[in-house]
Amino acid sequence: MGAGRSAGQVGVAFGFGAYFMWGLFPAFFGLLKFASPVEVLAERILWTLGVALLLLLISGRLRELRGIDARTWWLAAAASLALSINWGVYVYGVMSEQVVQCALGYFINPLVTVAFGVIIFRERLRRVQWLALGLGATAVIVLTIDYGRPPWIALILACSFATYGLIKKVIRLDALPGLAAEGISAAPFAVIAVVVLAVTGNATFGSSVSHSALLMISGPVTLIPLLCFALAAPRVPLSTMGILQYLTPALQLTWGVAIGHEDMPASRWAGFALIWLALAIFTIDALRRGRRASA
Repeated sequence: MGAGRSAGQVGVAFGFGAYFMWGLFPAFFGLLKFASPVEVLAERILWTLGVALLLLLISGRLRELRGIDARTWWLAAAASLALSINWGVYVYGVMSEQVVQCALGYFINPLVTVAFGVIIFRERLRRVQWLALGLGATAVIVLTIDYGRPPWIALILACSFATYGLIKKVIRLDALPGLAAEGISAAPFAVIAVVVLAVTGNATFGSSVSHSALLMISGPVTLIPLLCFALAAPRVPLSTMGILQYLTPALQLTWGVAIGHEDMPASRWAGFALIWLALAIFTIDALRRGRRASA
């Protein structure tokens, strides 16, 4: 009993660390405004891959990449595309001082995942879950009216990360080899982007020690929370992880409002309130079902 409780506590600590670090991403990526979003994305892909390959080499697991079959490589490429879209849009959102929209995307993400389950896997929802989805859809309408356009950054972030999550459910790779495989799939495009930026004189990598260092650091900054998440997932109940995940957008929203001083009119708060109500209903329902299942 003590060992299981200890493992659970360690898992919660890793999970908290992952979501806490993700919540602080606006602070780091806000420092990269000297570069274009395209360069940041390309450098982030390459340095994350570099760190992942180094860790595989050190741990003697590099050979695992050679055992990946064609189907898994295709899945890794699809996951890489979804994640690259997510990373690129997120970096753009932070650099264009739209952190609140980025936070909204990660608040919406659980609801989008449920919607994907209904559309793709024909999952049946209970009335309470339909109510949560309805509130989420209403919130998007309210925010569309508030912004004067659909909150595209939030919607793309939510849909791309939900897509990434769906692919990760079926791909049979451990966290580190999986991340390396995804990086290898995206690396050719990242290299092309870096070369084009360099040839056209638009690259900032190499322009100064500080700029180069910050771009290089984007690799471990990206990889560390991903590894913490991978260590937490098998040790922590899904219901607990579901609650912990709200830490990231909560911190990002706080950063956008308190540090970035982004506009938050009453209508925008109303849209967020509807999202929070939907998430509260969804989370309470999930916790109740979890207790019944374990009873």
